[in-house]
Amino acid sequence: MPLADRIDQAIAHIRPSLSEQPDIALILGSGLGGLAERLNIETSFEYADIPHFKASGAPGHTGRLLFGTLAGRKLVCMQGRLHNYEGHTPDEIVFPLQVMYALGARTLIVTNAAGGVNLGYAVGDIMLISDHINFFGANPLTIGSEQGLGNFVDMSYTYTPALRTEAHRAAEALGLTLREGVYLGLRGPNFETPAEIRAFRTWGADAVGMSTVFEVLAAAQRGMRVLGLSLITNMAAGILDEPLSGEDVIRTSKIAARDMESLIIGLLPNL
Repeated sequence: MPLADRIDQAIAHIRPSLSEQPDIALILGSGLGGLAERLNIETSFEYADIPHFKASGAPGHTGRLLFGTLAGRKLVCMQGRLHNYEGHTPDEIVFPLQVMYALGARTLIVTNAAGGVNLGYAVGDIMLISDHINFFGANPLTIGSEQGLGNFVDMSYTYTPALRTEAHRAAEALGLTLREGVYLGLRGPNFETPAEIRAFRTWGADAVGMSTVFEVLAAAQRGMRVLGLSLITNMAAGILDEPLSGEDVIRTSKIAARDMESLIIGLLPNL
């Protein structure tokens, strides 16, 4: 079935339950789903119930699409996302983004839990994404992909400078330290080796994770404004003399997520 038809079927399932269209799309990463509980929720859908959505199976990802109001703004919120390491294709991962765009969202706020590559970072830091490196070996915009429109997308200002300025202002008002750096995305599900982290650092990466890049590529293709935030939930392999685990990432993100939640709520009125 053509992509446009599948988007129409998903919208036909969702739209009758909405009183107003959202203008901001919010994607919540690993362990960051608590912000969804602060929404004034109008309606919600399980991913598995929406035509052509895939269910999220990763730990810390509830798998609900929420519609509601936060800080006076109309939002559509993905409480959990899909990952390439779960076996989902790039097209499947960005399909919810395509639906959120079709419903009216023109600004994307995307969050993730990430490993700190920059030696100046610490667990609990928030990093504003200024740019990314796609190390997935895949791309949802590939010509011939169902998402690909056959055009070349400029990525010079993908992470919208004006939104990054607003994020810094909101952080200053809250007394939060906000890092800014480059996110490197790769498939996983294994954590990176110490040698890989050393290589990524020489490339200019400040944080590493297993998500975000595909959704941002699809948003850039659609001309959406993008704000990206990484919560540093662990220092990447080889930096500290301790093993890494997914359970620790989720546990740390839940503890440290309150600052990121406050930041998002603080900047929403000015987006």
